[in-house]
Amino acid sequence: ELDLFDQLPNWIPISAHKDWNLDELKDAIWSKLSLCRVYTKKKGMPIDYEPVILRRRRGPTTVEMFCNDIHRDMMRTFKYAFVWGTSVRHQPQRVGKDHELEDEDVVTIVGA
Repeated sequence: ELDLFDQLPNWIPISAHKDWNLDELKDAIWSKLSLCRVYTKKKGMPIDYEPVILRRRRGPTTVEMFCNDIHRDMMRTFKYAFVWGTSVRHQPQRVGKDHELEDEDVVTIVGA
């Protein structure tokens, strides 16, 4: 019976009592709401695991959108960023303002 429901779109069978599929539900909610969690890291400091939550608008979430979400003047002094995560090949990788961020990337902004 659950196998039938499991094949339906937008359907996730869960059980809070038995702790079934709660992580899948959380992931589906993040995906449907088009949210992207980006973590910050200051130079020489550990990662701040309090995420900046970005809503994906039309198109991808870029480093420029991330900077503007933190402070609108941040792009005036922006030189480049270091990114760790699934959006880059090397950990960390130096990127520009047009780099597309993915969920749970870590970003360090370098300014003038």
